[in-house]
Amino acid sequence: MSADREQFIDAMGDRLAAWNLPRATGRVYGYLLLQDEPSRAEELRAELSLSAGAVSTAVRELVAWGLARTIPQPGSRRLLIEATGGFESLLAASHERARAFIRTLQAAESLTETPETADRLHDVTELFTSYVEAGEHVLRARARRAT
Repeated sequence: MSADREQFIDAMGDRLAAWNLPRATGRVYGYLLLQDEPSRAEELRAELSLSAGAVSTAVRELVAWGLARTIPQPGSRRLLIEATGGFESLLAASHERARAFIRTLQAAESLTETPETADRLHDVTELFTSYVEAGEHVLRARARRAT
C-alpha cells in the first residue's frame, strides 16, 4: 500500500474517531472508499492489521451509519463489504437515528413537571426536527438536480 493511501486511511480513522467511533472503523471506511471492488473481511484484516473483532465491529458501525453495505455471497456465509454511494445514504441513516431520538423526546413530554423543563424538552425536539426537515429539503433538491 502506498504511503499516500496509508495516510488517507489513517486520517479517516482520526476523523471518525472524532465522531466517537472506533479509529479502526474510520480506517476500514477509508480503505473501502479507495477500493474499486467490494472487499472481504479477511482482506481488511490483512491490509489494515486489524483483528477479526475490530473488522466485525467496524463493518457493523459503518452499515449502521449508512457508510457501507454488505453483499451476501451465494452458497457462503462470507460477505463482501463496500462503501456506499455517500451523502444520501449517510444523511438517510442520520435522519433515522434523529427520528428515533425525536420519538424518545416526544414520549417524555408528559414527564415534565415545570414550564421550564417542558420548554427545554420542546427546544431540543424542535432542533432535531428542524435538522431532519433541512436534510430532507437538501435530499429533495439533489434529486431534482439529478433528473
